Amino acid sequence: MHDIRRLRLQQWLADQFMIPPPQIKSMNGDAGFRRYFRFELNNENLIAVDSPSDKCNNAAFITVQKCLIARGIRVPKIVAINEDLGFFCLSDLGDNLLADNLSLDTMAELYQQAIALLPQVATMQKDSLPCYDREFIQLELSIFVEWLLGQHLDITLTPKQKSDLQQSFDVLIVNAIEQPQVSMHRDFHSRNLMCLANDELGVIDFQDAVVGPITYDVVSLLRDCYVKWPTVAVDNLFTSFCQLMTEQLSLPQYSSEQWQRWFDLMGLQRHIKASGIFARLFHRDNKTSYLKDIPLTLSYIVDISKKYPELQFLHYLVNDVVLPALLDKETTAEVKL
Repeated sequence: MHDIRRLRLQQWLADQFMIPPPQIKSMNGDAGFRRYFRFELNNENLIAVDSPSDKCNNAAFITVQKCLIARGIRVPKIVAINEDLGFFCLSDLGDNLLADNLSLDTMAELYQQAIALLPQVATMQKDSLPCYDREFIQLELSIFVEWLLGQHLDITLTPKQKSDLQQSFDVLIVNAIEQPQVSMHRDFHSRNLMCLANDELGVIDFQDAVVGPITYDVVSLLRDCYVKWPTVAVDNLFTSFCQLMTEQLSLPQYSSEQWQRWFDLMGLQRHIKASGIFARLFHRDNKTSYLKDIPLTLSYIVDISKKYPELQFLHYLVNDVVLPALLDKETTAEVKL
């Protein structure tokens, strides 16, 4: 099926630009169903996207792209599109990911640059964005139970454990809902930010934007599922974020303790969801590369949940049940090899 769609994509490009079907080179795709290809037209690189309309929210991509442009944020331009076919042609922002430029020496400056974009992201037009509400958040948390615990680790919770875990989830849901609600990218991390000419940053993979808690994007950035930074550096950057957002969005003067709780618990929600998604990508979508990111993602949950008495069951579950089961599974797999 993929090969057929690839041929159709090439023919669509040929029809769009009145050229022979171009050679398209596969790029690293995202965690979803989209596939990205690079091709050359008139000595310029462009990106062709295979985004099946029955699996991808292409209308959202178009809407959010326009909203980000309106806020002065650099995103790929839509050169051509066929929503029915699920084909896009985009301008090429290059290969220079923020992630590839990060080190202990550069991370503070580069993350400050990324944080500087967040007031613009947060003030996108909200009318057309979905709401990141209680049901939405609960659905994301359930991915952890179904795919990481159940499918990947074969862990079955007792009724009491299910109840205790839901109590922890409820704490995280309330935390998300009580925060100032802004428009958010929802996957704002170093692999979705591009280093461009003139020290600008470009933003990609924005089609899942929603209206939700103010700390979601910054915790995605600073407590990245793929890299962990020293606590002091993260704390300094988060303080800078709080000051910036308070000023730019004319927020009340929330206490540093309030901001920290919002940030910590928002990170927990995101890491619980992400660890479940990594397992789902392996079992459902046959994408193996994300399994290696599960231990780091779980380590955040262990470290942060330990700080909050109301989340002690979550801490116990991940630290004493999930991580040992994961280690046992990895050891067994190595023995088989």
